[in-house]
Amino acid sequence: MEWDEIMPRETFERELQELKYQLLILGSMVEQAVREAVEALKRRDLEVARRIYDGDQNINEKRYEIEQNCLILIATQQPMARDLRMLAAILEVNTELERIGDYAKGICKINLMLGSEPLVKPLIDIPRMADLGLDMLHRALGAFVSGDADVARAIPEEDDKVDELYNRVYNDLLTMMFADPTIIHGANYLIWAAHNLERLADRVTNICERTVFLVTGEIIELDLAKGKKIEPDFADV
Repeated sequence: MEWDEIMPRETFERELQELKYQLLILGSMVEQAVREAVEALKRRDLEVARRIYDGDQNINEKRYEIEQNCLILIATQQPMARDLRMLAAILEVNTELERIGDYAKGICKINLMLGSEPLVKPLIDIPRMADLGLDMLHRALGAFVSGDADVARAIPEEDDKVDELYNRVYNDLLTMMFADPTIIHGANYLIWAAHNLERLADRVTNICERTVFLVTGEIIELDLAKGKKIEPDFADV
């Protein structure tokens, strides 16, 4: 088929479903990268950290592949109304996932920058943040693909648990730095790692907002509805 031909509706639907499937593959790649990055930091495994850091290129390539296929459909098939909204939403979620992948890369960079330096405290709450955030992400992607606005509305409420853990990590490390200024360097790195995971949960909220808009047409900023502040992004630490 020539690119300037309009494909039959059933073929277009198959292409759309394939894009959703590829988005789930990207989501799985990102989930694995974050989980392994945190585990590598916990175990101080620099070899794994380097592998994940370098492997971020695969996530980037997958993101651009999905983006290109979306743009081809938009340019050649001239989708209308809901179809166009779905393609635009896929592009948006695609970008959010790539950015979450950057958080995994950022945590690996922290690990590598620490080198042989021991952690200033055992990692307990940071892995919990990762588990909660990744569970939110997994369900948010499922809600997006299935078009479940109710689930998408509910998931961001769980962000409070991630925020609580982040605040605990931040306050504990700040207290330790006041007591022993020699650990400031290492403590700051752990704060940055925790902040990346806190931002991961915020990006899950963005995915949920896109799902709600896709299904209902409502534009709702769920973070602002909860009174959550906008924080700076430390993915590129």
